[in-house]
Amino acid sequence: MSAVPANLRTEGDGLRTSIVGNWAKEKYRLLAIYYEMFSTGMKDKWDQRVYIDLYAGGGIARIDGTGTHLKGSPLIALTVRNRFDKYVLCEEDEDLMAALKVRVKRVAPAADVSYISGNCDERVEEISNAVPRGSSDRRVLSLCLVDPFDFGIKFSTIRRLSRLFIDFVVLLAVGMDANRNYDHYVEGNSPKIDDALGNSEWRDRWRASGIKRRNFRQFLAEEFATSMASLDYIATPLNQMKLVKSGEKNLPLYYLALFSRHQTAHKFWDDVLKYGTDQRQLDFDS
Repeated sequence: MSAVPANLRTEGDGLRTSIVGNWAKEKYRLLAIYYEMFSTGMKDKWDQRVYIDLYAGGGIARIDGTGTHLKGSPLIALTVRNRFDKYVLCEEDEDLMAALKVRVKRVAPAADVSYISGNCDERVEEISNAVPRGSSDRRVLSLCLVDPFDFGIKFSTIRRLSRLFIDFVVLLAVGMDANRNYDHYVEGNSPKIDDALGNSEWRDRWRASGIKRRNFRQFLAEEFATSMASLDYIATPLNQMKLVKSGEKNLPLYYLALFSRHQTAHKFWDDVLKYGTDQRQLDFDS
């Protein structure tokens, strides 16, 4: 088991905590690198930088079967060296939301935080309205993390938020979910993939592709990237997504992908992929 980076470690506090697999260390490590790059690199180029978390959780996660606690994505974003100007945190579970509020107040009492309780797809208008409006003399850029437990993204939510000046980091949970539920998604009448991709024509493209079933996850990731390109995001090919695997059986779990309309963000992401491969940490003081 690889060590937990010092900047991700935290202690349990007795409040409600999410349980995650050991693979979550990799996800949070990559997010921490990108958040530092984004928050610092965009600081002097935009008047306000906003962080949005659609599935914020409780702010702390414990690795299953261990006593190891990790900062969750909201706390990672709140403890970057150049803090975002505004935070919008959405969480459906009431107990996790209550724990999150306590932890945020403890870690960053001066941060400007809006809390949205409920399902992000149902609360998308509230989420959008919590983001400061930009103008000719106040440029606002948002970074939104989309980190659901499965491939349960609603593309309509992303489409609505894309009206803002906004970048997305998306966890595409197409690994075990896609393989386990393949027949249900392809041959059944489940609308789940339709909702995630924003179309129902993907089945025709899949059947016509001749791609082997074991590569269904790659197909879905590329289809999602195509949907994002329809919103004028820069094309994100499969080799620019980070594939994260389970530590025990080395099974593909999900892709972590950036979608931006700005080349600068993709340059940052390229550095994340580079450092995510060789396991080094960036020196943000250099």
